[in-house]
Amino acid sequence: MSTVHLEINGAVATIRLDNPAKLNALDVPMLRLIDQYCTDLDLREDVRVVLVTGTGLKAFCTGADIKAWGPLAPAKFARSWVRDGHRIFDRLARLSKPTIAVLNGHAFGGGLELAAACDIRVMRTKARIALPEAGVGIVPGWSGTQRLARLLPEPVLKEMALFGRQIGADRVQSLGFVAEVADDPMAVAQEIAERAAGLSPRATEIAKNMIHVGAGEDSAALIEALGSAAIGASDDRTEGVAAFSDKRAPDFSGK
Repeated sequence: MSTVHLEINGAVATIRLDNPAKLNALDVPMLRLIDQYCTDLDLREDVRVVLVTGTGLKAFCTGADIKAWGPLAPAKFARSWVRDGHRIFDRLARLSKPTIAVLNGHAFGGGLELAAACDIRVMRTKARIALPEAGVGIVPGWSGTQRLARLLPEPVLKEMALFGRQIGADRVQSLGFVAEVADDPMAVAQEIAERAAGLSPRATEIAKNMIHVGAGEDSAALIEALGSAAIGASDDRTEGVAAFSDKRAPDFSGK
C-alpha cells in the first residue's frame, strides 16, 4: 500500500515516500499525508530541520501516479489534481523549518517539483532528474514551470520539458540545484541537518522568509508575517492586548 511516513529523530524529522512498487509515485492519499505532516511539523518546536526522501535506491519520486490522474475529466484534473498538488507543494516550500530533499534515486516530473519545493537538495551519484510530462501528453503542473524556473537556467528547463532529456547528478550539481552529490545522500543530508539543528530556529526561519520574499515566493503573505513578527515582540502589542482585556484605553509607549 502506498503511503508516506513521518519519522522524528531528535530535532530532525524525515518525511519518507513509501511507494517503491511504483517508484514512489504520488497519489491522492500520499499528497494529503504530506500536507498533514507539514501542518503538524510547523507546530512542533522540538523539530528544527525536515528531510524529504523516498524508499529504495531506484527513485526519490517519479512523479504523479498516472492511475490516480489519468481517469479524471479535464475540469477535475485542473481544479483538483493540479491545484491541490500545487497548494501542497507550496505548503512544503513555506514550511518554517529548513528542508532538505534527499534524492536517493531519480526525481522525475512531480518528484522533481517536490525536490524543488525544499530549501536544498542532496543527490545520489547515479540519480537523474527529468520532466517527462510531454511524453504522456501533459505539462508540469506542480510548479515545474514556475519554481523550477527560478532554480534552473531556462535552457536547461526547456531541455527537459521540451526535449525529454534527463540530466545526471554531476551536471545538476554544477548548475547549483543540488548542494552535494554522494553515494549515500542520506548520510550527507543528516550531517547537514545536525549542524542546522544547532542554529537559532528563529533566525533561520526569518532568514528563510526574507530570502523567499526576495525570490518572489509568497511575497505578500511573508511581508505581513515578518511585520507581524516584529510588532508581536513590541511593548505596544503587549499593552494593546492588556488594555483590551481590561476594557480600558491603551497607553502605547512606541517601544
